[in-house]
Amino acid sequence: MVAKDYPFYLTVKRANCSLEVPPASSPAKDSERSISFRSESRPDLLAPRPWSRNAAPSSTKRRDSKLWSETFDVCVNQMLTSKEIKRQEAIFELSQGEEDLIEDLKLAKKAYHDPMLKLSIMTEQELNQIFGTLDSLIPLHEDLLSQLRDVRKPDGSTEHVGPILVGWLPCLSSYDSYCSNQVAAKALLDHKKQDHRVQDFLQRCLESPFSRKLDLWNFLDIPRSRLVKYPLLLREILRHTPNDNPDQQHLEEAINIIQGIVAEINTKTGESECRYYKERLLYLEEGQKDSLIDSSRVLCCHGELKNNRGVKLHVFLFQEVLVITRAVTHNEQLCYQLYRQPIPVKDLLLEDLQDGEVRLGGSLRGAFSNNERIKNFFRVSFKNGSQSQTHSLQANDTFNKQQWLNCIRQAKETVLCAAGQAGVLDSEGPFLDPTTGSREPQGETKLEQMDQSDSESDCSMDTSEVSLDWERMGQADSSCGNSRHAESNV
Repeated sequence: MVAKDYPFYLTVKRANCSLEVPPASSPAKDSERSISFRSESRPDLLAPRPWSRNAAPSSTKRRDSKLWSETFDVCVNQMLTSKEIKRQEAIFELSQGEEDLIEDLKLAKKAYHDPMLKLSIMTEQELNQIFGTLDSLIPLHEDLLSQLRDVRKPDGSTEHVGPILVGWLPCLSSYDSYCSNQVAAKALLDHKKQDHRVQDFLQRCLESPFSRKLDLWNFLDIPRSRLVKYPLLLREILRHTPNDNPDQQHLEEAINIIQGIVAEINTKTGESECRYYKERLLYLEEGQKDSLIDSSRVLCCHGELKNNRGVKLHVFLFQEVLVITRAVTHNEQLCYQLYRQPIPVKDLLLEDLQDGEVRLGGSLRGAFSNNERIKNFFRVSFKNGSQSQTHSLQANDTFNKQQWLNCIRQAKETVLCAAGQAGVLDSEGPFLDPTTGSREPQGETKLEQMDQSDSESDCSMDTSEVSLDWERMGQADSSCGNSRHAESNV
């Protein structure tokens, strides 16, 4: 769960898909992912799909970085000020990044897509779903690289890049379809890895020098990573541009353009992810369907859980409703069958439990020698007339527990603010009962009552992947003047 300048939703549990623009202080490296798309190595939030995954190589091989001052005439460098040299380095980094991106996109097609199609390892339809519109991105970036090279002087220096960027950046709106497809693409790729032919082919590629120890998804995610890095790259050029340089005004305009594009794509990608999971919910009975699910456009977070008997559950927190499901295979697709009735966020009670407070299968957890099993619990409950639910959830570590607490509180606060009930929320403690205004009891009597229900649905949370879209949720938060940002790295 991350909340920075421009969260990019590409985080699918944590397939997640969330994108985020890196802070201005972070280095601009294409290999780094600043978005909320759950990555294979992400041990926290979403553990979206319970599909098999092979351990990634211990380390990846990066390209040797190139500096402008080392690439062009040293004599010219000595004639420039330190500030101008830094400006040229920043412009060169932008150009070099385009060159690397084009090389990687072509490699993904030549080394992965074409061989798998020719060898019938995957069907053309499956490959089109996984690779999306990747082909169309190559000429787009070749155009920018060509323009940057055209304005480069024989000595390697570049005077102005602002006008080029202002004219070219709007083309990045075409990233909309590619990024929105990543949720489904990641899901299908993970599913196809169960096929031994697919897995064997990808493993051979991974072990080959050309891959630099990057797997296929790393290559497919490079465009998104590059997209959210543009604001940082342009700010760096602007930082070293003198105030009297005509490029300054154009660079400021270019930054505004790319920020708007990233924000728009982030919104559409988040909506795409939300639709993807809503379409894969299976209802055991008509009464489980809820209009709050149908109207949701934001999936705040989701992750894999286990109950006290080891049964895996998958929990989705939409804008206004919490949905507990079980992952099942339906028509060869991973779907999510509702496990209990959806819980409206506005009526949800959240309680942060101290270590050792929860019972396991009717026996005190304190009776077990493995103390790890009694840590990192929190409880969500709901009561409305004759309907009531209580679920004790366990995160796999303290950090993940806090992410879930933050995410649920954020969603709760947003809903209450929209309903004009902001006073019902106690930011330092558990939520108050909105019907009585009283604090949720935490004593032994209350604990005994809750544990009776917990025995039916005790969930231990393994939030290996959580996707957040605080950008959209923050719009409602701002009306309360108390926007919170939970940080998570898919």
